[in-house]
Amino acid sequence: MIRSVEKVRERLLRAAKALEEAGIPYAVVGGNAVAAWVSRVDEAAVRTTRDVDLLLRRNDLEAAKLALAQAGFLYRRISSLGTGGHIDAFLDGPTASARDALHIILAGERVRSDSLYPAPDVTDSEEGDQFRLVSLSGLVRMKLTSFRDKDRTHLRDLIELGLVDESWLTRLPDLLGARLSELLDHPEN
Repeated sequence: MIRSVEKVRERLLRAAKALEEAGIPYAVVGGNAVAAWVSRVDEAAVRTTRDVDLLLRRNDLEAAKLALAQAGFLYRRISSLGTGGHIDAFLDGPTASARDALHIILAGERVRSDSLYPAPDVTDSEEGDQFRLVSLSGLVRMKLTSFRDKDRTHLRDLIELGLVDESWLTRLPDLLGARLSELLDHPEN
């Protein structure tokens, strides 16, 4: 199990380095972003994740294909049960599965056709210890927009550690605020 967690981390760092060296703006999102924010408060509360989600601009995708290929990643457009369509992904080598991949979220675009709001831009980020990280507000909006079971779990982690609280309700669009209010009032749901 420990090796699988290390492989995800190595994949993330290798991709971040390739994008940075090529001057391609990006931000880490998804479970790795949650882990990075959580670790700032309590490293023992960090959950593992099996994949790497990266935020890129559509007009940087071609340059990212070249940069990530040089780092050993193979571009594929794969089916995504979660989005009901296809996503851009970079497999970690020729024998890798979709689980061993970088999943690309396109900045400023809706992840699914029925998503309430688009993903943030890559500029809605900050420099982390080893990679560029989506801002906490961008991450919370993304998690509230998707609102799948794992997103609610991630949000509960942020709430438990005091990174998100009732003060956020006024900073969010009404529907996202309602979702957050539901979690704050009934964290077990």
